[in-house]
Amino acid sequence: MHQHIRSIVSDVAPHMDANIGLSDQEIRQIIVELCHLYYHQGWVTGTGGGISIRRGDTIFMAPSGVQKERIQTDDIFVMNLQGEILKQPDKPLKVSACKPLFMHAFHKRDAGAVIHSHSMNAMLVTLLYDNEFRISHLEMLKGLSGVGAFDLHKVPIIENTAHESDLTDALGRAIDAYPEAHAVLVRGHGVYVWGKDWVQAKTQSECYDYLFEAALQIKKLGLDPEKGGLQR
Repeated sequence: MHQHIRSIVSDVAPHMDANIGLSDQEIRQIIVELCHLYYHQGWVTGTGGGISIRRGDTIFMAPSGVQKERIQTDDIFVMNLQGEILKQPDKPLKVSACKPLFMHAFHKRDAGAVIHSHSMNAMLVTLLYDNEFRISHLEMLKGLSGVGAFDLHKVPIIENTAHESDLTDALGRAIDAYPEAHAVLVRGHGVYVWGKDWVQAKTQSECYDYLFEAALQIKKLGLDPEKGGLQR
């Protein structure tokens, strides 16, 4: 984790909204650092993926079609809760193609941040399950808000489309249908994960990725991820 992000996290009290009190520049910097971090984890390579943070009625969003490891703070778009652009870069950039999908998480779940990952683990699990990812009996489940280690946790899987914006309606329906999930998987594509603020969104994105990888490895062993690999 970059020093700037680490210092902000250390100042956040438990259960406090980490987005409150951040300046515009600090939010821009967090988006840049997370883009760089997730590029090196292989989540946003080849211009894929995206990140957005909401503070109150203001939304900050990374641009579309850019190399995430090269993104700068002045590349970030700023908009209101209706999705109207308030500030845009001086460069010829487009707002993220994920915008309508991010907006669903902001409005339907009151999310404070959304991360769209093209993680290999997220993509591969969509090829092994039909309509939902299911897992239980793993300690990392406790990193998801409201989920216990022995709960059977389900994440919806929606079908991919030729254009990202065409996923909007299906993602909205999946969010409504799975109130206990903090993510939606897209087959052959990746995952959208949200949280009450950027800290929780980051935490849950990393926990989900661990769980996706764990399920892949458990299935390789011929065991059942719904039982944490245990034969019961």
